[in-house]
Amino acid sequence: MKARTSCVGLKNLLQGLSFSVKYYSKHNHLQTIRLSSKIKPKKCYILDCSGSTYTCRTAPPGSILPWRFFSCKEGTKIPSKRKQNTSIITSELLYKNLVKSEQENWNNISARYEAMTKRIKAKLEELHNRYTFNSGSPRIKFGENVYFEENGCIFLSKADDEWATNDVLYYTSQKNLKCQNVFMTTFTNQKHTKLVYTEQDARFFVDIYCTKDRRFLTINSNSKTTSEVWLIDCRQPFKLPALVQARTKGVIYHIEHRNDELYILTTYGEPAEYKLMKAPVASSGLENWQLVYALEEKTKLVDLEMFSDHSVMFLKKAGCLYLNVISFVSHSVHSVKLPTWACEFELESHPEHTTSTCYFQLTSPVHPPKRFAYSFKENNLIEQAVQEVPIITNCHTTRLLAKSKDETLVPITVFHNMNSKELHRKPLLVHVYGAYGIDLNMSFKEEKLMLIEEGWILAYCHVRGGGELGLSWHKDGCQHNKLKGLYDLKACIVLLHELGFSQPRYTALAAASAGGVLAGALCNSDPELIRAMVLQAPFVDVLNIMMKTHLPLTIEEQEEWGNPLADEKYMKYIKSYCPYQNIKSQCYPSVFITAYENDQRIPLTGVLRYVQKLRKAALDHARRTNKKGNCIPNIILDIQANGSHCISSWEDSLNEVARHLAFLNKELEVCHLQHQTKSCK
Repeated sequence: MKARTSCVGLKNLLQGLSFSVKYYSKHNHLQTIRLSSKIKPKKCYILDCSGSTYTCRTAPPGSILPWRFFSCKEGTKIPSKRKQNTSIITSELLYKNLVKSEQENWNNISARYEAMTKRIKAKLEELHNRYTFNSGSPRIKFGENVYFEENGCIFLSKADDEWATNDVLYYTSQKNLKCQNVFMTTFTNQKHTKLVYTEQDARFFVDIYCTKDRRFLTINSNSKTTSEVWLIDCRQPFKLPALVQARTKGVIYHIEHRNDELYILTTYGEPAEYKLMKAPVASSGLENWQLVYALEEKTKLVDLEMFSDHSVMFLKKAGCLYLNVISFVSHSVHSVKLPTWACEFELESHPEHTTSTCYFQLTSPVHPPKRFAYSFKENNLIEQAVQEVPIITNCHTTRLLAKSKDETLVPITVFHNMNSKELHRKPLLVHVYGAYGIDLNMSFKEEKLMLIEEGWILAYCHVRGGGELGLSWHKDGCQHNKLKGLYDLKACIVLLHELGFSQPRYTALAAASAGGVLAGALCNSDPELIRAMVLQAPFVDVLNIMMKTHLPLTIEEQEEWGNPLADEKYMKYIKSYCPYQNIKSQCYPSVFITAYENDQRIPLTGVLRYVQKLRKAALDHARRTNKKGNCIPNIILDIQANGSHCISSWEDSLNEVARHLAFLNKELEVCHLQHQTKSCK
C-alpha cells in the first residue's frame, strides 16, 4: 500500500506481526520486496522459534523500479596509467563545468517562472493540507505489545517494558545495487550471523516474504521473466531452505500458504498470464500444480490477498477495477465491479488472516482515497460510512480506445472539468510510461486536482510495454517491440485531438524515468503533436547504456531492451528509437527536465549530453530556416543536488511540481496568445 501518513505506514508494518523485536535500525542495505505483488512495500522479517514474525521497514513508493548507476568517466582504455588518469581528470572536469553551466543557466532564467511558481506552490500546499489526514502519534497496540516509530526506527514495548531477546532475523544485503544474498542473524546470548542463500546469476534479484498465515518465510529469486522460491519453516527457522520448484525459463511464480497447501500465483501454462494454482507442501513440484483460477484475457492482476477461507484478487480490465473473491469453502468466485471513477487500489494491512473483512481504498489522480470493505460473511461490498473528504463531483472520467499503427486498440483515461466549454481550446497534459510491465501511476495527486480545477484536460495513455492489460501487454512492447509503444502514444494523442480534446499548440507531454524513452522518441518523430514536454530523471540514452555490460544492471535489463552487443539487429533497433541517437535539426517542443546530481538510476551525464545535443539541433534549425514566426524552444535542465529518482521530501517534490507547472503554463500561454495569428509551430 502507498501510505500517506506515518500511522498508516506503521499499520502496513504490522502485516504478519505476532511477537517482538528489540529494535530495527533504518539501514539502506536491508531491502526486500513481496513477490506476490510488484507494488508491495519492501520488508525484512524477524522470526522466533514459535513461528511468529515481525514485519519491518517499508521502502518508499517506486523502489521496485530497476536501480541504475552510470559512471560519468568515459573513454577507452589507455595503456599508460598516467594517460588514463589524465583522461579521467579531464572527463570529470568537463562534467563539473557542464553541471555548473546548467545551474547558472537555470539561475538566470528561473526568475521568469518565480511568480507563477509561488502561486502554484500556495495552491498545492492548501490542497495537501485539505486532503492529508493528521493521524497523531503513530503508536499501535497489537496483542500485548505496543509498536511505535521514532527517528526512522520501529520499536516495540511489552506491557512490562521488557525487550524480547530470542528472535531470528532474516534479511537481504544490497551490493552494486542488487540483493543477491540472504542472511540470518540470531538475537540470543550467542549472537551470530550466517549466509543462508546466495544467487549466482547476475540477472536475478533476491527478496524475502512471509506468507499471510506466518507459516513460511519465502526466499524469492527473480529475473524479469523467471523466478524461483525457497521455503523456510517459521516453526523451524534454523532449518535449511527447501526448494519449491526449480526455475524454468519464462515461468514466474509466487507463493502463499493455507492448510498445508501452497497457493501458487504463476504464469505457467497457456496463456502466459497469471493463474492461481495449488500443490501440497510435501510435493510442491510443478507436476503437482493444480489450477484453482485463471484470469480472463487482457486482465491485469494488481494484487492478491490471502485469508483463511478466501482469496481476493484485485484486477484491472478495460480500464475498470474489479474484485474477484474466491471462496475455498464453497469453491465459488464472486466478481464485483468497483465504481467507475476509481483507477487504483490501495490495499490496507490485515494483520490477522482470519479476519472476515477485507479493507482497501480506491483512488484516482483527481479523487482522494476513499475507504471500502468487502465482507466475506455478507458476500458484498461496503462503502465506509465515515468519509473524511468528499468525492470530487465536477470531474468527468472518459475511457477511450485509440487504434495504433497495427490496429491494436490502446486504452486512454481522460479527466476534465464537467463545466468546461470549448475543450479544443483547453490545455492538455498527456502522461506516458510504457516499460517494465508497470502501470502508469494513477493515484491521487494534489497537482492533478488543481489542474482540473483550472480547466486542464488530463490524459493517461496506457501504451504497450506497460502492464495495464496484463503480462502480454508488456511483452508486446519490450525488446524488438519497443516501437509499438511509440506508435501507441502517437495514436492516442492524434485521437484526443480528433475528438476535440485540445489541439497541438495547447498540448504538453509528461514522463519520468523509462517513460522518457517514448516521450523523447515522440519528440524526434512527431514534434508537431505537442507544444511542450516535462521530464523527470528521463532515460534518454538507451543505446549507450545497454552497450556497457560492466554497469551493475545492464545484463538483467536486456530482458526489457535487448542485447545490442550480442545481436546487431538489436543494435539497429534500439538506435532507431533511442531519443539521444535520433535528435535532428527540426522544430522541437520546449522541454523542461529535472535531473538529480546523485541519481543512481539515471546518470546525470547522459541527461547532460541529451540536453546539449537537443539545444544545438533546435538552434541549428532556427538559424537554417530563418523564417518569421519560428521560435527557438526553451530547453531547460534543472539539476537538483537533493532528492533522487524516487525518494524526495514533500518540500522538494512540491518545488519540482510547481516549477514544472509554471513552465507549462508559460509555454502554453505564449502559444495561446499567438493562436489568432501564427503559432510557434
